Amino acid sequence: MKRLILFLTFVVCGVMMVAQPVMKVSASEHDFGKFKEEAGRQKFDFVVMNTGNQPLVIQNIVASCGCTTPDWTKGPIPPRGSGMITAIYDPANRPGQFNKTLSVYTNTKPEITVLVIKGEVVPREKTVEELFTFPVGPLRFESNHLAFTNVKKNEKKIRVMQVINVSKEPATIEFDNVPAHLTLKANPGTLKPGQKGIIEGTFDANKNQSWGNVTDIVKLKINGKVDEKVYYAVSANLVEDFSGLSKEALANAPVFKPESTTRDLGKIPGSSANDVEFRFRNEGKSDLIIRYVRATCGCTAVQQGVQGEGIKPGQSSSIKAVFNSGSYKGKVTKAIYVYTNDPKNSEVVLMLNADVDQETAKK
Repeated sequence: MKRLILFLTFVVCGVMMVAQPVMKVSASEHDFGKFKEEAGRQKFDFVVMNTGNQPLVIQNIVASCGCTTPDWTKGPIPPRGSGMITAIYDPANRPGQFNKTLSVYTNTKPEITVLVIKGEVVPREKTVEELFTFPVGPLRFESNHLAFTNVKKNEKKIRVMQVINVSKEPATIEFDNVPAHLTLKANPGTLKPGQKGIIEGTFDANKNQSWGNVTDIVKLKINGKVDEKVYYAVSANLVEDFSGLSKEALANAPVFKPESTTRDLGKIPGSSANDVEFRFRNEGKSDLIIRYVRATCGCTAVQQGVQGEGIKPGQSSSIKAVFNSGSYKGKVTKAIYVYTNDPKNSEVVLMLNADVDQETAKK
């Protein structure tokens, strides 16, 4: 009798071990090939078959990016039954080749099956409005911002931008309120109807006394008229050129070492002037020069006495500022930018924190 019970136990256990769903997919990968972006969403159905002897449940599917949307048979798939996993790929604004995955979670072993979709999106031809985003009268510019990025203080740098005449009449382009360090011209100066041209800008950093990020606002003069409501921004980041320094010069360079890059004023009343001091030391082997100091807003006045001063090796000095709390409320953070001739620390950001209490100011 014991042998019979033992035998039946083995039989039942064996049946339980093999009683499970088994998922077979018609393909593990699908290639959409090359298709145009304007063709829109692409869809492919992976056929799922349950070759096991228990119901198969697709519990969840996770796509590798938001551009791929999965759908699937939500109910149990019976033994010898079939279901579907649908992959939908959206090519909008995604030109080029793609390779995405769908992680399929089921009640099978293994629990996760990975499916792949791939292809190549041929970008659609962009409209004039998409290519030239800044309209000014009869013209459209690529942007209202000409960015020079980094400009070394001893160089002239050139940047260009396209422009098109979308009107049926010729259009002449000029610029007004242009600073001395900047040259802007259109080539050609007069565009025929439908004609494209180039805006060429030259930034002469030798003629600009500032350091760091600077922005100039100029006016556009179209057919001899200035539109006061339209602005054209030109920006640059003015930096010192350390590229020519030898290893020896770098080893003997000045080192700007602040005691702290943050000052916390704590709780202060509104409409009050608050003195701030950032002390620093030259830990290098040659004179440290503070090229320029600027604050991020007019509420912080920086003492310019240290600017241009040579600080000897081993000597200390300080940068002083006054923060006017004005009508600020609560937590306030302001930045002071310091530009030096330290090759490894030429731009330093000093942070000023305060908690402004306007109620205190009223008392």
